[in-house]
Amino acid sequence: MVSFAESLGIVLLLISALGRVGGFAAIGPSTFRHRHRKKSPSCRGVEASSGRHALPPSHRGGATPDLPSVRAAVIVPGFLTGRDEFVGLARTLSDFGIPSVVVPMPNWHWLPCLGGRSMRPMLERIDYAVRHLAGVAGSLVDLERAVSNDDDAGSVPYTGADPQLLIPNFSYNMFDLYQDFRNNPGGVLEVGGSAEVDEYPLWNPRGSFSPQAPEPAGKIVLIGHSAGGWISRAYLSERNYGGKSYNGRRLVHSLVTLGSPHGNAPGPAFKGVEWVNREVMDSSSGVRALAVGGTGYRGDSSGDFTRGAYSFCCPVGSDGSQYDGDGVTPIQSALAMKQHVPHADTLVLEDVGHFCWSDSFGGDIVAPDLTKCHKEGRPWYGDKDVVEKWAGWLY
Repeated sequence: MVSFAESLGIVLLLISALGRVGGFAAIGPSTFRHRHRKKSPSCRGVEASSGRHALPPSHRGGATPDLPSVRAAVIVPGFLTGRDEFVGLARTLSDFGIPSVVVPMPNWHWLPCLGGRSMRPMLERIDYAVRHLAGVAGSLVDLERAVSNDDDAGSVPYTGADPQLLIPNFSYNMFDLYQDFRNNPGGVLEVGGSAEVDEYPLWNPRGSFSPQAPEPAGKIVLIGHSAGGWISRAYLSERNYGGKSYNGRRLVHSLVTLGSPHGNAPGPAFKGVEWVNREVMDSSSGVRALAVGGTGYRGDSSGDFTRGAYSFCCPVGSDGSQYDGDGVTPIQSALAMKQHVPHADTLVLEDVGHFCWSDSFGGDIVAPDLTKCHKEGRPWYGDKDVVEKWAGWLY
């Protein structure tokens, strides 16, 4: 039987990727506009576990203790989405004084990961973006380094060039895609012999991830939307994931997850989440963490897509109808990171949806009820007024 995730993947990618596969181009300066802000975003309602929210001092954590912490961010798109869908969020954060880039990939790069297979292809892309932004962090002259606990620190908007231009595009073609789709291990079909992450055969994703990034000049922020959140936790881990330890905590000082499914659930699609949850990442890692979740979309009244998504993310025996969340991720799962990252803060946003459905091609086919809500003005995590509520945590 085809799973919920596979059905969603097939429908959304066939609709969306066909329209984008030939049109993925670098983002030029003309697409980036600055709007002056007089104050930094606030962060009301965050469950604080560690007092004032200053960035971690530069001597903490990882194998590069001398790197300063800078307020620059890499955004990791959620499942079946790519850079195009998150350019607006990157612009908003840059206007808030946090120069931000999106992992440079179109949504069809997710195809080899369908069916719960290894996330090594995504981890390679995250690593590429993080290393390049960390390598140029010292050149962002308008970026204020976190060297004090001043509540007003970082209130000046970033006024430099489009940060996305600092991240070179890498080479990945249809032959690479075909090879990755054939060989990427794990998942429903147990490619390579097993669906368990620790039993994946040694395998390297295809693609030419060049040019090589400069030596790191600072530690940056990692922001993961939806599945991008738990995958970002895998990136921070020191453990071997499918043949490689990324140990991203050496280059990351803060992690923010937006509507990410952090709770264990049955099925191959959650084998990666289970793998991440076997590790406790405490404050000694040097990485602060914030789990953000939305509510207001009840499983029993938000359409079949939401009910199916909640059921997919929750334990066996649930039809999803009794849960509340952002329309895709139930709130319990979005906040479950705290069970495995004890020092993490949590933030619940009322009446906030998972994604900008009406702005995306095919949204009305995949999730008609959620698309209707977004079209009528209900916000998502990337809307300016909502970003203000969670981005203030980075100050």
